[in-house]
Amino acid sequence: MNARRKQNGYFEQQAGAPKPLVIRVKGRASFSEVDAMGIVWFGRYTSYFEQGFTELFRHIGLSFEDFRKAKVRAPIVQLHVDYYGPLLLDEEFSIVASLFYCEGARINIEYEVRRLDNSLAATGFTVQMLTGLDRDFYISAPEILLKCRERWVRGEFDWMR
Repeated sequence: MNARRKQNGYFEQQAGAPKPLVIRVKGRASFSEVDAMGIVWFGRYTSYFEQGFTELFRHIGLSFEDFRKAKVRAPIVQLHVDYYGPLLLDEEFSIVASLFYCEGARINIEYEVRRLDNSLAATGFTVQMLTGLDRDFYISAPEILLKCRERWVRGEFDWMR
């Protein structure tokens, strides 16, 4: 089982690519997120991943509205979660989301959910492929992603590393 867990990251950094963009979001386990034993339900971790994704993309200037205006969809085609230990009711934690540079028409993000003592509660990743409104997959990255990558390569997001 351990062989399938994150060892040194889920994604390899491409040679010559800029370093991943990283954001940390704080959270607290609420009553609606836990089971009768006060343990965060396993399915909530994907919502935490989404919170990290949303804040990461907000900070680089790519909101869901920006994708909608560009007529680009980004459906998740792969999701993986590794659990290390439960979060409990009212426990504070942080979500760390790291966007990895990729030349293709896809978005690769790794996630960590960490307790205040920095121990892992969960890790995981998502892969999103980009499509048009017709749901046909892009072969190369659309303009909205290309512009973001140009800013990334120029170092405009260095404060996020």
